[in-house]
Amino acid sequence: MARKIKTFHIIGSKELGGAESFFVRLVEALTKAGHETIAITRPDAPVSKLLSPGVTQLHLPFASKWDLWSRWQLSRLIAKHQPDIVQTYMSRASRLTRLPAGSNAVHVARLGGYYSIPGNYDHAEAWVGNTRDICDYLVKQGLPEERIFYIGNFVPKPREVSADELAKVRQSLQLPDNAFVIFALGRMIEKKGFHDLIEAFSKLPDTHRGRPLMLVLAGDGAERAKYEALAQQLNVSVRVRFAGWQADPAPYFRLADLFVCPSRHEPLGNVILEAWTNGLPVLSTRNEGAQQLIDPGKNALLVPIADPDAMADGLRKMLALSDSELQTLVDEGHKAANAHSEEAVVKAYVELYAELKRLKTDDRQLGAAAA
Repeated sequence: MARKIKTFHIIGSKELGGAESFFVRLVEALTKAGHETIAITRPDAPVSKLLSPGVTQLHLPFASKWDLWSRWQLSRLIAKHQPDIVQTYMSRASRLTRLPAGSNAVHVARLGGYYSIPGNYDHAEAWVGNTRDICDYLVKQGLPEERIFYIGNFVPKPREVSADELAKVRQSLQLPDNAFVIFALGRMIEKKGFHDLIEAFSKLPDTHRGRPLMLVLAGDGAERAKYEALAQQLNVSVRVRFAGWQADPAPYFRLADLFVCPSRHEPLGNVILEAWTNGLPVLSTRNEGAQQLIDPGKNALLVPIADPDAMADGLRKMLALSDSELQTLVDEGHKAANAHSEEAVVKAYVELYAELKRLKTDDRQLGAAAA
């Protein structure tokens, strides 16, 4: 039986996006697998409320990237709990995490984007990129290639949604019973491309095969009011629904007939994996993550970034596909998503942790022998 690994997982964000969602999933999965896992978060962060009671949590303010008190407290906590692995997420937590002198822990920085490396990540001992392109980026930034590892994300398995729950969500959105639903979700900020999707949707007919054609957007953010105004300006507000942020989007996936990822920038694209796992055909822009996940025409369709006319054409192509053609996209998408299962990703992390721990122990022993 493999040795259990004791890990710290540290995130300083007060937002709730892709990195934060994956943080919660991995911490929960490692805990479920029997590894002692401690999450260190801001006390007011959404992630601290999403973690289950079975996860040990410690809280620090992470007030800024210059928060020396949090940095000092982190070192004290590492010295006290003596984890095997200290894994950090995003720039603030990674920058503030410093191993105490003589620590046997290994600092692993996990990156889900093309972040600035100097001063934020270069003091870590190993780096995990959730796409191969991010790993290539880290090499180009001068980090040692032999300490850079690719491990993708995983998305949760779909839960069962009852007919009653589905009906309540449909009623809350005021969707016609026979609506054909195009669905997208994510933070409502410029890089997620919701402006392009709303404009593309405005170019489509009101109905599809006799069914009212509706657009449901789940998410929140600084640009939401602007997108709501855009829908009114384009005279499609009666066919667009803003569902707000959904911690559990399962019912919305079940209501949908088609999923769109309109992002202008998306390092991986968890939402694509979620859509495939939930059995939806996918249309996406040619963002970074989508190009790594999608085999165009086989498991999804791709359109240019930030081009509403091209996205409208892509939507028309999707709507013109037969039921059997759509099912083929769904089946192939599901196969692609299987490579990103919880079991496969957790196994990869645990094996990496064990190897990094072994390497550090060997280095220490060699150093002692040389002295």
